[in-house]
Amino acid sequence: MNVLIVEDETHTANLLREFIQENNAFLVVDVVDSIVGAVDYISRHQNNLDLLFFDIHLADGLSFEIFNHIDITTPIIFCTAYDDFTLKAIKNNGIDYILKPFKNEEVQLALEKYQKLRSKLIRNDEISFKPESPNYQRHFLCQYKESTIVIKIEDIAFFSIQHEITYLHSFNNKKYPLYKKLDHIESVCPKNDFFKINRQMIINKNAILSYEPYFNRKIILHLSVKTEENPVVSRLKVSSFKKWLERLT
Repeated sequence: MNVLIVEDETHTANLLREFIQENNAFLVVDVVDSIVGAVDYISRHQNNLDLLFFDIHLADGLSFEIFNHIDITTPIIFCTAYDDFTLKAIKNNGIDYILKPFKNEEVQLALEKYQKLRSKLIRNDEISFKPESPNYQRHFLCQYKESTIVIKIEDIAFFSIQHEITYLHSFNNKKYPLYKKLDHIESVCPKNDFFKINRQMIINKNAILSYEPYFNRKIILHLSVKTEENPVVSRLKVSSFKKWLERLT
């Protein structure tokens, strides 16, 4: 598993690297020594990182500043000579908190804790993404003037709520009202293809072209179809959305 160390003291970083790599399951792929360096490195390589070690006090500020510039979904073990940041560390992806000077046994216990959490998440993930039942809705019926339009599930780009009405939006940029609640629509759509990104929108993964960071640790999607509202993934759903998208693409 790949580890990044964010630490501005060379001796401390080298010692931590040595302790981490005593566990053959882990490889320290790099060390960065500043907030700016961490933001740059993680923004480019986060998909290839499994675990982060963050020193809280860096030369250019507190490492919590990193979260103001990039959305981090990778678990973090925080390291510091002070013990007054525990709650803040936990709120920022922290799975453990190690005090300096490091002791090898404490580093090993933190790594073991991460491995146990990771194993549990993988098991849950396998359950969540088991082959789904074909019992989902294959067509939706929409009213258009005096006619009833039959739309295939694969032709739907997204669903949205606008002015308290639920709409179906097709890939050919047509919009039809559906007299059903969004929660019901979510329950009858194939989970492998549709994701409820917030309280107002369910997106077909085939409509997603790219995404980028948005304020307050959200992300905004760029779709192949027009939207009247910004397709923003809510902060609490960003991690699960990325796993869903990466697992299935």
